[in-house]
Amino acid sequence: MQPNDNLWTYRQGVQDPTTTLDVTGFTVEATDGKIGSVDESNYEVGDSYLVVDTGPWIFGKKVVLPAGTVTEIDPQEQKVFVARTKEEIKNAPEYDETTFKDPVYRDQLGGYYNRF
Repeated sequence: MQPNDNLWTYRQGVQDPTTTLDVTGFTVEATDGKIGSVDESNYEVGDSYLVVDTGPWIFGKKVVLPAGTVTEIDPQEQKVFVARTKEEIKNAPEYDETTFKDPVYRDQLGGYYNRF
């Protein structure tokens, strides 16, 4: 992964800051295969993320992926590519619908994803 000072911001060239492509429903591809589809996305500067529904892959679990993990968005194929393996995503801090926007959770998640 290229250095990214802010994990909650899309990498340069991945997301055009003047437009917000709605990637809801797009397939999400880890470095080693499909992990699910985008359930929700946020494009706020410095607070961008994807909530991914992994479906049956990890028993219906949802995960939050900081925007900095996204390496490419392909609008034609409706795919989002991330710089993490399935195992790294599977082992991320547990998603909780009521607290995933909380700064403490974000710090924990950011610390986890910055290790790779």
